[in-house]
Amino acid sequence: LQIESGVLKRDARQLPMARVQAVDLARPFFARIFGLAELRVRLAGHSRTAGRLAYLAEPVAEQLRAQLLAVHHGVSADAPQPTETALLSVPTNRLVAASLLSGTSFAALALIVLAVLLPGGGGAQGAYAGTVAVYILAFFRVAWRRVAEQYRFTVALAPDGIRIRRGLFSTLNETVPFARVQAVRKVQPLLWRPFGWCVLEVDVAGSPGREQGTGMGRVTKALIPVGPSEQADQLLVSLLGLHQFQLSKPPSRARWKTPASYHFLAAGTDGYVVAATTGRLRKSSVWLPLQKAQSVRWVQGRFKLATVVVDAAGRRARAELRDRDVEEARITFSRLVDDSRRARQRPELK
Repeated sequence: LQIESGVLKRDARQLPMARVQAVDLARPFFARIFGLAELRVRLAGHSRTAGRLAYLAEPVAEQLRAQLLAVHHGVSADAPQPTETALLSVPTNRLVAASLLSGTSFAALALIVLAVLLPGGGGAQGAYAGTVAVYILAFFRVAWRRVAEQYRFTVALAPDGIRIRRGLFSTLNETVPFARVQAVRKVQPLLWRPFGWCVLEVDVAGSPGREQGTGMGRVTKALIPVGPSEQADQLLVSLLGLHQFQLSKPPSRARWKTPASYHFLAAGTDGYVVAATTGRLRKSSVWLPLQKAQSVRWVQGRFKLATVVVDAAGRRARAELRDRDVEEARITFSRLVDDSRRARQRPELK
């Protein structure tokens, strides 16, 4: 694929179709007003969008995207786009409730209470009230932006990967190829736990940085921005083929090292996937396929405890088996090294 652009400075790029990982379709707000869309071509090994085609008429952009994906998969460019199976959508009222039930919301509430209880005092109280107003406006701005980005969030399964659609003013249709998934993380914030809600997200190889022209920041690789924990567990199996298995707790003396997070600590492996649970106020569970492991680290700490860390490609793609007995950590370290070699001979996810 050759892309040429520029007026005063000409730029020509050639993108090998064999290295194409995904072709995303974005509709920034002002482009949508004129019925235009943008194609973003992502290549393996690139941390940012390798090629942008902006702007095209929406029907032309959709047709070109289908042609590029067909050529990438080795079929005729005129072949129809493969069908996809819708899996879930996130209700708007749940998005709004989740945005309000965040740590920043309680911080804003605490500021309001302090402003009310603050003794009268003329200028000092007025200055404090002004500061509180600024923080409250910032909180509502963050909450609104989160809702706008995840509005009408839908997930579908297609032969070429996981299809995600989202956005209110600026919309984004992206595909996450199964081969790019390095790890899966389920996070349960403290304020969401009474409702049984969680976030299910994936770490992706070559995750892009801040996108240009969307005003939406970095692309969030969330499979469920907020949803029931049971729904996340079903998606782990149906979409990524990851099954739950029994995790073991660290020895009781680990309470002295991490008293605030010991109740969450657990880890284990089934020979193909390593899983670990950590957290203090919010519970975070990570599943990392050993075929994606790039390094295995063993770190010894206090109280005759050690931590084994499995790293994969990505900023936060790691599983930490924290505060295990030293002898157990040695055995686990050797086992994970051997299992990761064996797992590389196993077919990719899906």
